[in-house]
Amino acid sequence: MTGKVAIIAGGARGIGAGLVAGYRRRGWAVVASARTTRPSHDPDLLTVTGDPCDPATADRITGAALERFGRIDTLVNNASSHLSKPFTDYTAADYATITGVNLAGFFWLTQRAIAEMATRYGGHVVNVLAGLDLDAPAVLTALTRGGQAAATRSLALEYASRGIRVNAVAAGVIETPVHPAGSHDGLGEWLPPLGRAGQVSDVVDAVLFLESSPYITGEIVHVDGGQIAGHEGPG
Repeated sequence: MTGKVAIIAGGARGIGAGLVAGYRRRGWAVVASARTTRPSHDPDLLTVTGDPCDPATADRITGAALERFGRIDTLVNNASSHLSKPFTDYTAADYATITGVNLAGFFWLTQRAIAEMATRYGGHVVNVLAGLDLDAPAVLTALTRGGQAAATRSLALEYASRGIRVNAVAAGVIETPVHPAGSHDGLGEWLPPLGRAGQVSDVVDAVLFLESSPYITGEIVHVDGGQIAGHEGPG
């Protein structure tokens, strides 16, 4: 064991489950949170169930981490919600649901975790920015992803003097249980330059790369097969 502790929000499946496994392979203790979880028989893996929109859930997650392991070294914000609709079809309930998970949930848990990290001078936050649905309208996803990206840079500047790094991984088209192999076959020209969807392991590797890079903060690493390069103009 390294003695270090990571909280993985949205750690029950897909990228989140991959992140839990990745940190455990490195000898970290892990607290994995999600709306629904299963108890773990691993003494160094604690699962916490709760609604990410509720500030009380953030208290329960950080409190459980401190009670079981005594510290918080890294928070990975991987919890996200998606809903693709034409812009004018979104309802107030849709807005509340998406922003509740992607912004409010991110805000409350990050606030609690950074407050704890600041008492020990050091820590790391990684925000896994939700992939955009390239073949469907998804302005709420774009809105919340943009908000998290801006918050990443702002927090990196605010807390650098306290030894806390804040980075992000912007995922592109990734094969997960929600979007399994074959579900992207019809993307055609929307596929990234590498011509295929990414794997959960690609996102996990990027997060762990940032974990191992103590001089990187305020950075957004794009794990998208070159997709962003194809949308950027010269200069």
